[in-house]
Amino acid sequence: MPLQKLQFRPGVNREGTDYSNEGGWYDCDHIRFRSGFPEKIGGWSRLSNNTFLGDARALWNWVDLNANNYVGVGTNVKYYIEKGGSYNDITPYTNPSGTALAANPFSTTNGSNIVNVTDGTNSPSIGDYVVFSGATAVGGLTINGEYAVTGKISSTVYQITAASNATSTATGGGAGVTAYYELATGLDVYTVSNGWGAGQWSPTITVTLTNPFATTNTSTTVTVTQTAHGLSTGNYVAFQGASTVGGVPAALLNITFPITVTGVNTYTITVQKAATSTTTGGGTVTVYPQYGTRGWGAAATVGIGSQLRLWSNDNYGQNLVIAPRGGAIYYWQAASGISVRAQTLSSLSTANGYSGSYVPTSTYQVVSSAIQRFVIAFGANPYQAGVPNTTFNPMLVRWSDQNNEYQWVPDVTNQSGEFALTNGSYIMGARATRQEILVWTDSAIYSMQYLGAPYVWGFQVLMDNISIISPNCMVTVNNVTYWMGVDKFYMYSGRVETLPCSIRQYIFDDINYNQSYQIFAGANEGYNEVWWFYVSNTSNGTAIDKYVIYNYLDRVWYYGTMARTAWLETGIQQYPIAADYNGRLLYHESAVDDISGLTPVPIDAYIQSSDFDIGDGHNFGFVWRILPDVNFNGSIVNSPYVTMTVKPRQNSGTPYGTADNPQVISGNNYSASRVYNIQQFTGQVYTRLRGRQMAFRIESDSLGVSWQLGSPRIDIRPDGRR
Repeated sequence: MPLQKLQFRPGVNREGTDYSNEGGWYDCDHIRFRSGFPEKIGGWSRLSNNTFLGDARALWNWVDLNANNYVGVGTNVKYYIEKGGSYNDITPYTNPSGTALAANPFSTTNGSNIVNVTDGTNSPSIGDYVVFSGATAVGGLTINGEYAVTGKISSTVYQITAASNATSTATGGGAGVTAYYELATGLDVYTVSNGWGAGQWSPTITVTLTNPFATTNTSTTVTVTQTAHGLSTGNYVAFQGASTVGGVPAALLNITFPITVTGVNTYTITVQKAATSTTTGGGTVTVYPQYGTRGWGAAATVGIGSQLRLWSNDNYGQNLVIAPRGGAIYYWQAASGISVRAQTLSSLSTANGYSGSYVPTSTYQVVSSAIQRFVIAFGANPYQAGVPNTTFNPMLVRWSDQNNEYQWVPDVTNQSGEFALTNGSYIMGARATRQEILVWTDSAIYSMQYLGAPYVWGFQVLMDNISIISPNCMVTVNNVTYWMGVDKFYMYSGRVETLPCSIRQYIFDDINYNQSYQIFAGANEGYNEVWWFYVSNTSNGTAIDKYVIYNYLDRVWYYGTMARTAWLETGIQQYPIAADYNGRLLYHESAVDDISGLTPVPIDAYIQSSDFDIGDGHNFGFVWRILPDVNFNGSIVNSPYVTMTVKPRQNSGTPYGTADNPQVISGNNYSASRVYNIQQFTGQVYTRLRGRQMAFRIESDSLGVSWQLGSPRIDIRPDGRR
């Protein structure tokens, strides 16, 4: 029988069974299609050796008038501007002028690095950041600079952790301490509920225990008994009113601890001093348990206060305008330099002689119209003369005056204004394109176009009864906009269309919808791709772990595994940029391997076909050799290799049987030369396998290997019917 060419349709198809998709590809990871043939995706490397705090959910790239190239990085903890590999903290202060604390606000305990801070004006939450200045030494420590809040004692006393232990128990710090509180940190995952029930520390949720602590001599582990506590390992608890037990001082118990659950009624904490006896005690103790993670605050309005911290960011000329979803609008001015923090747009408006109190107090998303020069808030409180703090309208679009980001009071002499959308219940997000701004509500998509005075902006419904899964799931490439709905993909190129998808059921069955707000889209224009990253059901977690790709040139789909939190395709960077869960920005397509860490790690890339057979499987087939067709261009090692496998099975419902896994090794020295006139690799590999139907797989899992598959052939002959 003549050789049989293994040439499959481009793209992956999971809409049927692997046998019904005969002639196509069925499974893959870390591959892409180019000109119809599969190849390994490019690797990634670190933008710099520095890191940032939190999980980045927004990236933005722009250049100022002095050709400084900036990348804005919005995380659940802070907002940074990356310049030259350094991450500069521009997180706004909630009290820009600072708060003068009462004299001697710090209390230390001998041998402990926990410091109590008294502030009767501000009450930050655990995880928030505060900057102190003007402090004098107390207990051998000088508390100046930035600190994270690590514990809560009461509404007026919180705790920070110093870099070293105090040398005495003391109260001090002097009479000139000023505290600057940064914008409250947000969550890195989405929680379903709103308000205090989803909050981290609810004053209304407390438990009073009697002698709950059990110590063991010479151990720092303390067991806490709390009937039906309902907590999970990794949650936090704060204790108040505890007395000394087993030699552990009260000051080391009345703080906040992460817990390890040991039973329905027990959990353990780790204290900073070993117990001197085995005993129980502690007296009457008030416990503040963490039943969830902190949202925006106590008051939850639908849409505002979305617990997952999402930033919107855009440049207004050379300056940067940013807003956390559900929060105020902030403004950073390039002329002030990267050492100066962003400020509320309302305060800058007032400072420039305008009615800053009428700048929207909160918004879902802020966008700058680059050509027309407007700052636009999607979701805002409406303007009403004499009433600055009107009720938030989740369907309202408000914009500043043209060429004046500080003027938000509508008047016949300016172009500031607002418009309330009607189709839907809240605005999900917006994206500026070349000719219009697209605005999505939870059930419709609008086109927003500049008309000029007096109407300024016009709105048109492009399509109703559509869906969108998250605020960041849309991306525009070559003036075509793509987005993910709750059960399908869409595109807009002048009209709204459903995007045919060969892996639709597979992807949407795999999404963890409780974490759908984490889903984001990005473009990789060098390879004609749109990427969507999501949290999968199969991971049993809350972190993004998978992606799906649409190749809009070849119109094919494929998918894989990857942990990223944000993506940025930009023409002023050499490579696409992505953020990972380790506080790093990564250049994608810049390497062959994963070199995000100190040492390169190989990328395991594979693709497997659907089953094929001889005829309709009347006869078993016997495969005794494979004639490879593959190139290794882009490899950086001598003699790179891939593994090719033909996997046999007897019938459609039976498992795959034993298969040979021969290596196809290149004869070229790719580490020494980048010019290859003839592809040299293993000419043929021998196998010995038999099956009624078979699947083909190619895989690489070694360092320095890059490959593209062509059209390999197999030598197969009929081999009986049993």
